[in-house]
Amino acid sequence: MTGAVLAVISAAIFGFQNAAARRAVVSATPLQGMMITVPPMVPFLAVICYAMNGFAAMTTWPAGCYALAGLAGVMHFVIGRNSNYHSMRALGSTLSTPIQQLSTVFSLCLAVGILHESLSGLNIVGIILVSIGPALLIGRRKALTQSKDGSSFVPDLRTGVLHGFVCVIGYGSSPILIVLSLQFLGPDAPKLANSTAILFFSYFCAAICVGIMGGFQRDKIALGSMQRSGFNWFLLSGILIAVSQVFRYGALAFAPVAVVVPIQRLSVIFRLLFNAVINRAYERFDPSIVLGIFLSVIGVAALGIDTETALGWLSLPPGLSAVLNWRL
Repeated sequence: MTGAVLAVISAAIFGFQNAAARRAVVSATPLQGMMITVPPMVPFLAVICYAMNGFAAMTTWPAGCYALAGLAGVMHFVIGRNSNYHSMRALGSTLSTPIQQLSTVFSLCLAVGILHESLSGLNIVGIILVSIGPALLIGRRKALTQSKDGSSFVPDLRTGVLHGFVCVIGYGSSPILIVLSLQFLGPDAPKLANSTAILFFSYFCAAICVGIMGGFQRDKIALGSMQRSGFNWFLLSGILIAVSQVFRYGALAFAPVAVVVPIQRLSVIFRLLFNAVINRAYERFDPSIVLGIFLSVIGVAALGIDTETALGWLSLPPGLSAVLNWRL
């Protein structure tokens, strides 16, 4: 229960930060966003890590834990976040959501192959539902790339979809790396202290990578030339992401990937609501895509809920229950 509650809180905060990031990329570049949302968060997370005794916990880590925690940071906060910003800038937050939902499927496939977690027939139904959104996006590509009365925003589907799939790999692989790093520590290790320490070290490694990226592309950073609104929205987004990740890493310390990841994907509901309020002029709220998003939420629930518990609630015929309870 603790892991699920932490995951829901993380999802709500993440939904709002997504709306803030969407507004930020209207007037700022993804690389500028990376410079604002990654390195400056390291001192903030260092304070939290210290308060949770994370630094003391790090002294007991084997080399493998450091390596996996650092790799998780690079995959999530560098590759995933950079591609997320590019995808949102090209598609808007709403249209980029169906593709990003596939990161849940990617995570669970890795969980089955690497962590030896299982998938049921109900989970497979969830995967199909999550896949409907991207299919609708591709199927309606011509209509979505046409100008729309009352809106100056025209999505760039090619760029957005490409970066969206890279984002899926970055975001989808990081939970597995986090769990693998925690497995190095054993079941008796302090969960909150170590999960907070892994978050800090992940951000620290990501900040180094972002600093290197900025060094090679100084002409594209130019933070002094940014519009004030873009800077403020990115700063707010960065703070909210850091807070969200504190709850996310804590959730992964208490609950398996198959529970935490699907619950966190419910952040798309908060994302839709906040973007409708904050970013209506910069979004395409296509009815079929919104429907696909809601179907993906149902799919995510089918991926995350305990299959036997769900079948007990539904009281389905024995044959159908047997199919949905089949294990891979």
